[in-house]
Amino acid sequence: MRPGTAPHRHRHRHRHRHRHQRRESVRSYARRGRLRRMTVDVLRRPALAERRARVAVAVLFFTNGALFANLLPRYPQIKADLGIGNAAYGLAVAAFPAGAIAAGLAAGALVRRYGSARVAVGGTLVTGAGILTAGLGGSVALFAGALLLAGAADAVTDVAQNAHGLRVQRRYGRSIINSFHAIWSIGAVTGGSMAAAAIALDVPRGPHLLFSSLLFVAAACVALRFCLPGPDGEPAEEDATPDHDREPARGTPPGARTGYVLAALVLIATAGTLVEDAGNSWATLYLSDSLHASAALAASGYVALVGAQFVGRILGDRLVDRFGQRAVARSGALIAAVGMGLALAVPTVPGTVLGFAAAGFGVATLVPAAMHEADELPGLKPGSGLTIVSWLMRLGFLLSPPVVGLVADATSLRAGLLVVPLAGVIVLLLAGVLRPRRP
Repeated sequence: MRPGTAPHRHRHRHRHRHRHQRRESVRSYARRGRLRRMTVDVLRRPALAERRARVAVAVLFFTNGALFANLLPRYPQIKADLGIGNAAYGLAVAAFPAGAIAAGLAAGALVRRYGSARVAVGGTLVTGAGILTAGLGGSVALFAGALLLAGAADAVTDVAQNAHGLRVQRRYGRSIINSFHAIWSIGAVTGGSMAAAAIALDVPRGPHLLFSSLLFVAAACVALRFCLPGPDGEPAEEDATPDHDREPARGTPPGARTGYVLAALVLIATAGTLVEDAGNSWATLYLSDSLHASAALAASGYVALVGAQFVGRILGDRLVDRFGQRAVARSGALIAAVGMGLALAVPTVPGTVLGFAAAGFGVATLVPAAMHEADELPGLKPGSGLTIVSWLMRLGFLLSPPVVGLVADATSLRAGLLVVPLAGVIVLLLAGVLRPRRP
């Protein structure tokens, strides 16, 4: 035997064995990949009950958006009938987010006791009653008190319908939460259009708001029958994206990192609500008083904002899948800041309507993204992150109306609406906490 022959054969067998093991590993990996794809395919075929529940949750989001939107274009008439200034008006409409702040933390306990679907429908009923009372109130106190009640019920409804929507999403095994928020935008456009049509046809506030309240409360009651039965204690799905892909403050320990990310998510969601409130409380007033648009045309500012927001949410899931939530949020924030900034710099009716549309499109995915990300933060009890973000983001609705009103009385409403591009700048600075594009 020549020296080195046996070791040579041994090395040859060793390399052959390793090649065989690698081939088996590749086959095994492929089989696992096929199995995972088959599992995902199975998860993406929901049963009839889940499909019905998805439609039911969509109805709840639709009615929630449509109810309040029927009242918003009536705000200038209510302000004129009550004979109040901008500061008093801002404080009065701030009662709605104040009620939401007061009742927001109670939503979790109500959902645990009565179920998310029942709580969402019950909150819708109370919201409708509050909106009707606010529209018919003959005093500032009654107007603000009714908005306080409607805001409290709306906050409970919001948490409950999102909780049920996330429950349906877990059954589906894929993201559908943006579609629910898009349906909310459809409801808001529908409600705003109903109000604009009622104003154009000189329909009094009473019959208009009574009809809209009864219609949407009845729709919510029908939807309850098709919601998912049973308790709301299902565990949340695990997310495979590691927490270190975010961009928290450097040198922070894990607990502080979670706190930082949660605080940033609250600010991102609040920035989204600041823009929404600009459309809710001030778009119609700014177009009618500052730019002298007709009452029917003035309502188009709010409709443009929520309509563009709907488009952004319909496209949101596809954009996030392709570019990542971080890039989508930063691009949207830039669109909102530049679009509304230009509209305020060169004030015209068409330009302002387009500016509100750019703002709505830019912030379309912020609130759904912040809620979803907060619900999956490590180190928090299930549902805690969602509850905290849902509650604290309403500070934007609470603080924005009086601040904008005070600025408007001191300078002009045009200056007060600078809060919209400011919100875009906030998101540009904090969007690093959102997930990047998955490799």
